[in-house]
Amino acid sequence: MTERYDVLVVGAGPAGLAAAGTAAAHGARVGLLDAQPRAGGQVWRHDVRKPAPRAAREAIAALHGVNLLAQHSVIASEDGALRVETPEGSALLTYGALVLATGARELLLPFPGWTLPGVSGAGGLQALTKQGWPVAGKRVVIAGSGPLLLAAAATLRAHGAKVVGIHEQASPDSVHAFARQLLHWPARAAQALSLRARLMGVPYRFGSIVRHAHGEDAVRVVEIEDAHGTACVDCDLLAVGYGLVPNVELAQLLGCALDHAPTHPHVQVDELLRTSVPAVFAAGEACGIGGLAAARIEGAIAGHMASGHADEARVLLPERDRARRFGALLARHFAPGSRVHALATPQTLICRCEDVTLGALDGYADARDAKLATRCGMGACQGRICGTALAELGRFPRGAGRPPLFPARLATLAGLATSPSDDASRSTT
Repeated sequence: MTERYDVLVVGAGPAGLAAAGTAAAHGARVGLLDAQPRAGGQVWRHDVRKPAPRAAREAIAALHGVNLLAQHSVIASEDGALRVETPEGSALLTYGALVLATGARELLLPFPGWTLPGVSGAGGLQALTKQGWPVAGKRVVIAGSGPLLLAAAATLRAHGAKVVGIHEQASPDSVHAFARQLLHWPARAAQALSLRARLMGVPYRFGSIVRHAHGEDAVRVVEIEDAHGTACVDCDLLAVGYGLVPNVELAQLLGCALDHAPTHPHVQVDELLRTSVPAVFAAGEACGIGGLAAARIEGAIAGHMASGHADEARVLLPERDRARRFGALLARHFAPGSRVHALATPQTLICRCEDVTLGALDGYADARDAKLATRCGMGACQGRICGTALAELGRFPRGAGRPPLFPARLATLAGLATSPSDDASRSTT
């Protein structure tokens, strides 16, 4: 099956919702696709027990005339079209303009015991909890870096978990300097105060890291190190996340230029969010981690641009620049430090999919050589976890991706050899 859209938006998070709604308001035929069954992305992921935030409900309700393509995973690109896999099969989606609102994923860094059952990312455990994972009564330790730790802790507590501590790796001076800067962003300051109020009584430690997770069949004890030394804490679940990294795999596949500074690449765009590929735009976290406000504004800019209304897009630039400054503030104050980078030992698994230790990668000059010799990065995640971690640890940068972007059915892969014209003619017979 082949479908044609004036504007096709990939990713139904805040940026994608804004892009789709804006383009549709200009009269464009818009398709909005996402791998998840519901719109909202990671930030506004559906919670089985809590109503969606008002902003999320309003953004979804504003999708007048937008064809929402849920459970559509992009597998490959084909001459101005995207090959997607759906629960029913596969389809070819062609477009006049494309908006990449592919968001970000959590940065997970290896440490001894991080592969034990019960250990997850902070955002990962938050997502599982929203989807109904039973956490009521469970003792949870949350660690890592950035405001996502507070958001995850608040969600877990609201679902009945006992959050025994939040351990932020950034130093007290860095966190306090960040907090003082929030005076320039009153809405952000109010949000932070609200989260702290919901977490009243939960210890929140700075300069504190998880060194080791212990257990036989699952995590039972974690070693916490701070300025006062090392302590052991009993727990049932451990959630550790070190912020976010942009999802750029589809942009790479399309040939979009990337900006590789400082560590993790993001899509390179001009002031009006045009990528290096004609008629392809990018918005939100794919352009660098900037937060919810920046994602929504950039989504609207991309929606205006993709539908041919540059003047409306330019009006939003000052607001976008202000929101982006907040993202830069986060990066400056919450970047993982050297203590975190030194946690993994040569015996620590780095590639969970293929059981490759960090020590097994010694002596390889780049990711390709390491992959050929050890299979590191050849598992189900296609290097999204281990490759990103290795880049953060300074081993070697992530290599360019190849189709399929995600594991796919053989029937879908067979469709990659079918030309758009053949596919279109077959769908009408």
